[in-house]
Amino acid sequence: MSQRLPYWLGGGLVLTFFVLAWLAPQLAPYPADHIDLVAALRPPSAAHWLGTDEDGADVLSQIIYGSRVAAQVGLGVVGLCALLGVSLGAISGYYGGLIDEILMRLIDVLMAFPGILLAILIIAITREPSISAVILALSLTGWAGYARLVRGQILSLKTRPFITAARAMGAPDYWILTRHLLPNVMAPVIVQATFGIASAILAEASLSFLGLGPSGAPSWGALLDQGARYFLISPHLAIAPGVAIGLVVLGVNLLGDALRDAYDPRRAEDTASR
Repeated sequence: MSQRLPYWLGGGLVLTFFVLAWLAPQLAPYPADHIDLVAALRPPSAAHWLGTDEDGADVLSQIIYGSRVAAQVGLGVVGLCALLGVSLGAISGYYGGLIDEILMRLIDVLMAFPGILLAILIIAITREPSISAVILALSLTGWAGYARLVRGQILSLKTRPFITAARAMGAPDYWILTRHLLPNVMAPVIVQATFGIASAILAEASLSFLGLGPSGAPSWGALLDQGARYFLISPHLAIAPGVAIGLVVLGVNLLGDALRDAYDPRRAEDTASR
């Protein structure tokens, strides 16, 4: 039971995060656009459990609404990266040749270039970035890891006897890819996607901290930026979003570890023997 506790904790934190994002208008004590300049930078109280920010907005409400931005960016980036990476990686690994060579060199270039710098460049060009722009910017390099992972799995699987038998029976390439190969590579993709959500949430918070996050939307990173400026007089403004980011990332990582152990029995046995 003690070994399963981190997994249950991770699942509970992730579930709580998505419930907050889904039911934000019903759970937040104040609207997202609520401003009360008279109550700016108030400490935690009965009216504002986590205090207020520089505009007098309720910090708890901003964190709850900020979970929506984090969830949209996390799921959007992972979904887009997985779709593009799995497709290109499967084609590259299955057909090989010139296609594989070109794609691998492109992936080498993308993985050598700091993804956050490219995201900053793309978002700076848009001037007033939307959530969609942030998702696209973070996905420009994020798909490369999925493509490399799937390519390696496909290279290992395509020489197996069941693939040879499918070819001998006249199965077309698209049937082999979609019915035989891709279902067998989804386990590691799911694990990587789980960890990718945490990475995307951290990247969005970093961009918002730098003032390059989605415009017009509450963001944990923007709250941290305010907290850094007012930390000496209103430390709650930095502590609250920092704890929120830490708990969500911890929960996603614990859940990712659980999925990795579930899909890799040998790793689970090694963990249990320690």
